[in-house]
Amino acid sequence: MSKIIASAAIQGGYKIFGQAEKKWREAMDKWGANQPVGFPNTAYYLPIIYGILGMKVERLGDMEAVLKKCKTIMPPPVKELHPLPYLAPALDAGMVTFFAEEIIEAIRYLETPNFYQKGEDVSDHNIWLGAADDIILRKRGVEFVDGTAPGFAAILGAAPTKEIAAKIAQELQQKNLYVFMSAEYNGKRFAEQLVEAGVQIGWPTRLVPFGPDVSATVFAMGFATRTAMSFGGIEPGDYRKILIYNKDRVFAFALPLGFVTDEWYANAAGAINWGFPVIADTPIPEILPSGITTYEHVVSNIPHENIVAKAVEVRGLKVNVSEVPVPVAYGAAFEGERVRGEDIYLECGGGRTQMVEWVTSKRMEEVTDGKVEVIGPEITDVPAKSKLPMAIVIEVAGREMQPDYEPILERQVHHLINYAQGVMHIGQRDIAWLRVSNQAVEKGFRINHIGAILHAKLHQDFGRIFDKMQVKIYTKAEDVSRMVEDARANYRIRDARIEGMTDETTETYYSCTLCQSFAPSHVCVISPERTGLCGSYNWMDCKAASEINPTGPNQPVLKGEVIDPKFGRWKGVDDFVNKASRGKVDHYYFYSIVKDPMTTCGCCECIAAVLPMCNGIMTVNREYAEQTPCGMKFTTLAGTIGGGLSTPGFVGHGKYNVTQRKYLMGDGGLLRMVWMPKQLKEEIGKRFEVRAKELGVPNLMDMIADESIGVTEDAILPFLTEKGHPALTLPPILE
Repeated sequence: MSKIIASAAIQGGYKIFGQAEKKWREAMDKWGANQPVGFPNTAYYLPIIYGILGMKVERLGDMEAVLKKCKTIMPPPVKELHPLPYLAPALDAGMVTFFAEEIIEAIRYLETPNFYQKGEDVSDHNIWLGAADDIILRKRGVEFVDGTAPGFAAILGAAPTKEIAAKIAQELQQKNLYVFMSAEYNGKRFAEQLVEAGVQIGWPTRLVPFGPDVSATVFAMGFATRTAMSFGGIEPGDYRKILIYNKDRVFAFALPLGFVTDEWYANAAGAINWGFPVIADTPIPEILPSGITTYEHVVSNIPHENIVAKAVEVRGLKVNVSEVPVPVAYGAAFEGERVRGEDIYLECGGGRTQMVEWVTSKRMEEVTDGKVEVIGPEITDVPAKSKLPMAIVIEVAGREMQPDYEPILERQVHHLINYAQGVMHIGQRDIAWLRVSNQAVEKGFRINHIGAILHAKLHQDFGRIFDKMQVKIYTKAEDVSRMVEDARANYRIRDARIEGMTDETTETYYSCTLCQSFAPSHVCVISPERTGLCGSYNWMDCKAASEINPTGPNQPVLKGEVIDPKFGRWKGVDDFVNKASRGKVDHYYFYSIVKDPMTTCGCCECIAAVLPMCNGIMTVNREYAEQTPCGMKFTTLAGTIGGGLSTPGFVGHGKYNVTQRKYLMGDGGLLRMVWMPKQLKEEIGKRFEVRAKELGVPNLMDMIADESIGVTEDAILPFLTEKGHPALTLPPILE
């Protein structure tokens, strides 16, 4: 361990701690001990302090105990002759640095409430996003679990030029990594360099500008700490498990670009506690032996053209980057990119023209594998700002191919096209929308590349279920209109196929244990009338996934003997759940929120809760960030029940599930619904109306309260009474 690094890290820790203590005293003098503090819309208080120390910082006065704890942890400055190893004291100084930086940033939120942007996107006037709220954590954090995002790079400082910054960022994006940015070097900041280079930044592109100062580095570490508590089910204060979880599961590293100050050394030492190595572009002392990290702790003087590859190597990341034959960068990081205004070269669909996407099965002799045809104008045939109709018809053939697989392949079109830099895709089926940017066209992107992407990626990901695939892309209005009609007829057949299925007539259900990596006892069993609580999987999806990967997370579950038809319980399902949860859960009920409901993980689209005073239930979707009548926000609910628990009175579910016939049938079903947010009402409104008519209450949606009526049971009960809501006449929901 280098004495130089240890000395600098400890000195940096003292400097940052001194800043925190000074800011706290000034804040106490101004606002007093009872002044509330915290990061907006998060249930984790100041997350590193909460996660590592188990201390809740809710008011300014609570910070005093943390500062006192810091003084007991902070090591003495390194002396000329020091008999002890240097690593442990440096790591302690790094930990104190993060505690102090959380205090600094929490007081910044108090002093300047609008210093940071709210939400996922930057604005023209402010690019700094600050702490991720719990909506972003739930949405983005799960990507570190399912492998969509293998890790993140915490970049401090700035590259020598904006061009080098853009190249480093793009290389990290292509490896599907998030990039968290903070601090400045020589008056420059990496995020600002990206803006100057014309690169889109923000959560949707995985280039996240946390803040302009080195203290904003703490937001990256707080995100990692919250991931361990939220998805790993680790209790606050269990610091050892949190640090081990991050070392083993959240593959991150720090990239300091520029002169490394004492404060940077202190943050680097802090990151090493989490198992995150440091890879620098300057010749700082190295720490090469492994121990806290998987491989080397600090590696330095790496050229910019090699720094990303070296970081991936040192962190031990296993990055799966698929090469596709397109002239633009390609990867999941570009999925959130937007093509707007003057940057649009070509636009298709989105209400401007017709657009449709359709996967259809053909006989083997009818398909030439790899053939891509553009039938109609190509990009080179039209000027900038053009609008064209488009039909993307994917024809597949194979001995294992079944009609049930067609929608599975079709669903992939959205993200596979969106992964191309400079290409924006929204929607699916006959409401798709495509934009191609000027920059993509300048690099050589053409309509035929859409077919090349789909052929390469669908073969790679789903080649087991088909043998050959060809793509026809129509861009003439008459051809597109014909394809739209053919596709819609096929959609109707598909929808009728799943809508006509019932749990009673289906003997095999399917499991989904994808989320067990962060909720070990959670076992989702999916039936035709109970879709997955994440909203991503229905019964047919699981059936197809099981066929594609027989040893994967979607296993067939023979439901076996019926134990309780009203509440939904079967012997075979019980046996599977008991085995898959390793004995943590021995049974649950599909159709109940009151009686041992299904386990819930942190990925659920919605969470339902019993409202006893109203004799009904409410549900809240992830996107709604405000208070609800059960007394908790979505984030609090998810943190409370989302670790793979079966919690009577609460249950996670998908949005589509609300309008399925078996939704909480054992407790009275949809007639119990008394509150949901407006945006969820709008999203599921049409399907809800159909279901309400079946129940004989066609105006049921109008009887359901939302946030405009109230967010407490006392506030909504008069409304329900006035409307004559059927829940008020049902038997007591809690007996």
